[in-house]
Amino acid sequence: MAQIKIGLVEDQLLFREGIKAILEAHPDMEVIFESGDGYSVINSLQKCTTRPDVMLVDLSLPADGTKEYNGLNLTLGLQEHFPSIKVLILSMHADEYFIAQLIEEGAQGYLVKDSDPQEVIDAIWKIHTKGSYINERTLKAIQNKLGNKIKGKKLNETLTKREIEVLKLTCQQLTAEEIAERLFISVKTVNGHRNNLLQKTNSRNVTGLVLYAVKHNIVDIL
Repeated sequence: MAQIKIGLVEDQLLFREGIKAILEAHPDMEVIFESGDGYSVINSLQKCTTRPDVMLVDLSLPADGTKEYNGLNLTLGLQEHFPSIKVLILSMHADEYFIAQLIEEGAQGYLVKDSDPQEVIDAIWKIHTKGSYINERTLKAIQNKLGNKIKGKKLNETLTKREIEVLKLTCQQLTAEEIAERLFISVKTVNGHRNNLLQKTNSRNVTGLVLYAVKHNIVDIL
């Protein structure tokens, strides 16, 4: 597999250099973009010939003059201008509201800054290869924030039994190839079911499918 191209958006230089050293010690990862703020990122990326596959974004970033521009603002900007770039939020905040909000708004993963370095590596790999990294903390945050929205929520009756099976396995972060092997069907068939799921659930990506599954109690949180 080709190296995963990574971008770092972090205003604390010491932390940015530390995470860069950790990532570049991994043979399958290369940091190709860095920024100490979020508001200049979109313009900088537009000038780049090669762009990151995964962007690690700090939630707390410097303001653009008097205008706030944090990790959420950058996540939304990347979705609009560079939807193929996946976002992993790194933050000091373990607050469930922040975690759930960022995932709902399109981030593919959320880690607190005291996470084990290996978990950061694993999260980047899973986001790049499987579309999202939803750990137990994130899953619980999503469920707790949804709260009353989940109560009485009925499963979309238009989903077929096979689509629900594919959705459950997708939430376990299995690849299309792994799902195909598990269900004894072709990868093409799995991708067809996933495309149907995206349309039926009005989801933009794998993370959206996870959110849908949580809302409808398709996945259990232990």
